[in-house]
Amino acid sequence: MVVIGLAVFIKATWIVFKQNDYWKAVASRFVRENVEIEPNRGNIFSADGKLMASSLPEYRIYMDFMVCKQNNKDSLLMAHLDEIAQAMHKILPDKSAAYFKRIIRQGRNENSRHHRLYPKPISYIQYKELKKLPIFKLGKYTGGFHEEMYSNQRKHPFGSLAQRTLGDVYLDYKKIAKNGIERAYDDYLRGKPGRIHRQRIQNKYIAMVDIPAEDGCDIITTLDVDMQDICEKALVDKLYEVNAMSGSVVLMDVKTGDIKAIVNMTRASDGRFYEMKNNAISDMYEPGSIFKTVSFLIALEDGYIKLDDTVETKDGYHIMHGAAMIDHNRNRGGYGTITLRDAFKYSSNIGVSRPIDEAYHDKKQKFYDGIKRIGLDQPLKLQIEGEGTPYIKNPEKGEFQGTTLPWMSIGYETQIPPLNMLNFYNAIANNGKMLRPRLVTAVVKNGSIIEEFKPEVMNSSIASNKTLKQIQELLKLVVVEGTGKPAKSDQFDIAGKTGTAIIPKRNKGYATGNDRDYNMNFCGYFPADEPKYSCIVSIQRSGFGSYAASMCGPVFKKIAERVYAKDLKMNINEAIDSTSLITPKVKKGEMMETLYVLNELNIKTTKDFIPNKNKSIWGTAEEADNLTSLKSKEIQNGIVPNIKGMGAKDAVFLLEQLGLRVNLSGVGHVTYQSIAEGTKAQRGQTISLRLN
Repeated sequence: MVVIGLAVFIKATWIVFKQNDYWKAVASRFVRENVEIEPNRGNIFSADGKLMASSLPEYRIYMDFMVCKQNNKDSLLMAHLDEIAQAMHKILPDKSAAYFKRIIRQGRNENSRHHRLYPKPISYIQYKELKKLPIFKLGKYTGGFHEEMYSNQRKHPFGSLAQRTLGDVYLDYKKIAKNGIERAYDDYLRGKPGRIHRQRIQNKYIAMVDIPAEDGCDIITTLDVDMQDICEKALVDKLYEVNAMSGSVVLMDVKTGDIKAIVNMTRASDGRFYEMKNNAISDMYEPGSIFKTVSFLIALEDGYIKLDDTVETKDGYHIMHGAAMIDHNRNRGGYGTITLRDAFKYSSNIGVSRPIDEAYHDKKQKFYDGIKRIGLDQPLKLQIEGEGTPYIKNPEKGEFQGTTLPWMSIGYETQIPPLNMLNFYNAIANNGKMLRPRLVTAVVKNGSIIEEFKPEVMNSSIASNKTLKQIQELLKLVVVEGTGKPAKSDQFDIAGKTGTAIIPKRNKGYATGNDRDYNMNFCGYFPADEPKYSCIVSIQRSGFGSYAASMCGPVFKKIAERVYAKDLKMNINEAIDSTSLITPKVKKGEMMETLYVLNELNIKTTKDFIPNKNKSIWGTAEEADNLTSLKSKEIQNGIVPNIKGMGAKDAVFLLEQLGLRVNLSGVGHVTYQSIAEGTKAQRGQTISLRLN
């Protein structure tokens, strides 16, 4: 007993100290603790329920050649090697058939149990196709072909549409969101991982769930896929046409502040345009003449100007506080003396800056307070990151120089992102109510709303009704008679304002000549009288000929007309002519059903038969003005009738009652029957009918 006990002690000591690592490795092959289960990331939907971002599984594929040999499938594998390699090349065309033959032979020679057949993850569809191949279709325990689900990769069914706004997710297993809605709502979308341990039983791993994974929530956006496509196509076509540097479009719902489309395009080194950054919310450019609407709204509200007042613009050149204020038509002699209404309509820099400077020269803070009263100096606090904060100089902080006020009044010496300017114009269209732009309406889990985001009012009224009406009329006038004519539509009225500003270059200031870069905008809404949508088109371009009217105006018009046509819903009752009654064309067939329909339509009828609900009455119809005559025709038992002129339903019913099999082709009414009228019907015989 002592010897046996001593032997046990020595053996136990040997195992504990000398074979510890070996036996731990053996144990780890049988039990895997705390294996993390990745949850499915939530989907992102458009406002009309279309899937815009989703997660799809991807796989890595392997081969266990020992299983293949143990099950006597090795010779079968080599017999089908060429076939398998060729098929893999068709499914995964970036690798040749020779590559796959080499990889399979290499793994076979090494007797590998987990030999990788393809270096990259593959889609579920590709995986299913591979599973149909010889040997592979036998499964992991017979043929040795097996897979590992790599991860749920983020996919966008509509490609690059709104890509920057939707956002991206890093491709590592953590699925960290980079930007856009993906990042802003990552806590909802990500879900919660679960935990399992895997027990090895009879050479299989059985998953034992400890904590189930909780899939992410879905996000419902305000975006409309069709409108997004309209805006992107219209903008990108123009960007290529004018050789622009970048551009953006935002389309908003006037009454809710919902962003229906947002496009952000920047030219890459290959000359193509991509969504690289969210230009519409982050670009900090001087807005140019679209800011003149702000200046006039403040001055009209304060009572310092009237639209019928006149201003001397001279020949388009005027010195203000030692600097030259120049109109765009200086080379044509300027506008001379014009009303403020015309100054706005024609976007005269002198015609706007002079009355503003005279009114607020000694009240600069009042002008600044007017901007604050509107709320244009405030960030929008959007539902995604990356927005720029408007930069507007404050006289109280000593930021005003002599030229600041006149130049600010026409859109210089201030920087405002495009979406902020659009939000101001949207408030004008909405009769003064400024809403916070909205991108997400709800967070949904299993069909139930977890959190809802309702429209939010930023400013209940940016100005009085009187001032708003004047501004609305001015914006209509710009498109009808002024610089905004290229945006004019023959289908409905559009209101808006053009704006072109020189972009200063780093360490160079405002360049001259063809070296200048321009920020061009058209901002407005449609239809002008009952606004439904507001929109801003912003394009950045270098060189002469850069005018907002000719570049942004046509894009705005194209978007407005196509969105309006898409959104147009006609009331069918308005199409009814109550003064006339049209007699419909009636096919041959069962007359009782025909009579029922004609009675329901209040069509006058005559008939040569007595109605009987319990009996089929076959016949023909003749149409005249406001009258249909129904005539019956007896069907003889066992005789093929003339069914030309009948619809498919009646023809098949009648012929099958005679025991015939019917073969149909075409649509409409019967124009040909293969068995002639009067022929004796033989049960089981096939009759072919052609409809037209």
